[in-house]
Amino acid sequence: MTESIFHPKPVDELTFTDDGMFQAVLRDPDICAELVERLLHIRVNHVEYPELEKTIAPYYTTKGVRLDVYIKDTDKIIDVELQSYPQEALGKRTRYYQSMIDMDSLMKGQDYSELKDSYILFICKHDPFKDENKNFYGLPCYTFRNICEENPLVNLNDKSLKLIYNASAYEKEVDERIRSFLHFIHTNEPGKDDFSNRLSALVEKIKDNEIFRRDYAAMNLHDRDLTRAAKKEGIIQGAAEAKFQAARNLYANGISQEIISKSLDLPLNKVSEILGQTTTKNPGGITPL
Repeated sequence: MTESIFHPKPVDELTFTDDGMFQAVLRDPDICAELVERLLHIRVNHVEYPELEKTIAPYYTTKGVRLDVYIKDTDKIIDVELQSYPQEALGKRTRYYQSMIDMDSLMKGQDYSELKDSYILFICKHDPFKDENKNFYGLPCYTFRNICEENPLVNLNDKSLKLIYNASAYEKEVDERIRSFLHFIHTNEPGKDDFSNRLSALVEKIKDNEIFRRDYAAMNLHDRDLTRAAKKEGIIQGAAEAKFQAARNLYANGISQEIISKSLDLPLNKVSEILGQTTTKNPGGITPL
């Protein structure tokens, strides 16, 4: 969620849109409710921060994504996400989050008919959508519902909504309160908007909180460990692929599988697997060296 995945900011440089800070600010129920009401145009009567069902959580965490702010009202469930940098497959990400929310509810004993209204709300600093010519659509807001292609008047009534804001197009937003908020997201300047100024002030207050500073440091340490592991895995995979390509090149130049096996320190059956061969025959009748 931060501008740089591999080089997290020092805590004193954090802004509202940074990973860790966004979640911390929205742990204030009043702030959270006001943000949701402003962006979704709905009434929030009560804010809870439920934990994912223990049976679901292990599968959820292994995917490498986490819900930024997962809240529950009396009749609705809302997932609020802030995306500071462009990510691929945003649509499938919203689909995954929706499935996690529904499965969490069902695992807790709800029947299908009892599922609450669900909202997936993304706040993006950059436009996440391009046309076939790679041009951004440039809308400040994208709203998605499941509709019937044959007759748009037919309502599936699945009680789910996905709404994605593009802060870079804040000037095109007609709702003044939303426009002011998107301006704050895009520039980190609260301007004259009261809500944005309260968010900015809360960010500064949280920076001085020792518990937050400790938790933020621990989160960064964990993320660094994951990054190191990913880099190490990439190096190992890269070295293996280099060996595989060398085997293909040698074989194409008439080198026998037995010599390739010894030269590259690969099992003979592995060499055969790489080359898609079951025998030691060479292509084109080339005599092995």
